[in-house]
Amino acid sequence: MRVVIDTNVFISGIFFGGAPGEIIEHWKTRRIVPVLSENIISEYLRVARKIHEKHARIEIEPLIELLIVNAEIIDASGVVVDACEDPDDDKFLECAIAGKCPVIISGDAHLLKLVEYRNIRILNPRDFLKKI
Repeated sequence: MRVVIDTNVFISGIFFGGAPGEIIEHWKTRRIVPVLSENIISEYLRVARKIHEKHARIEIEPLIELLIVNAEIIDASGVVVDACEDPDDDKFLECAIAGKCPVIISGDAHLLKLVEYRNIRILNPRDFLKKI
């Protein structure tokens, strides 16, 4: 299943586990295929480096390999969305539209508030895990 994963789910899964960690395991085993845009990758790496400074025991190199090997990278530059209360979250909708993904997995209140956008379901990690 192709999905877009919000930064908070990705980072929580890498550094802290729980339901987001299960999603990362599904990514590693290719049960899901995250679809990423350049903007999302940049945000993942920026936030991961910032968290890594506080949690140095966790290596970020495997994270970078995971991004490169087990994801589909698409060009979302031709899609412009203005739907979220927080405009920084629109990149996830843009990626899902450009990548034709049926689901965005997020823990972000602004995205979750939408519930659905253009037939794209927006689910928190636990609800997503119940569905797969």
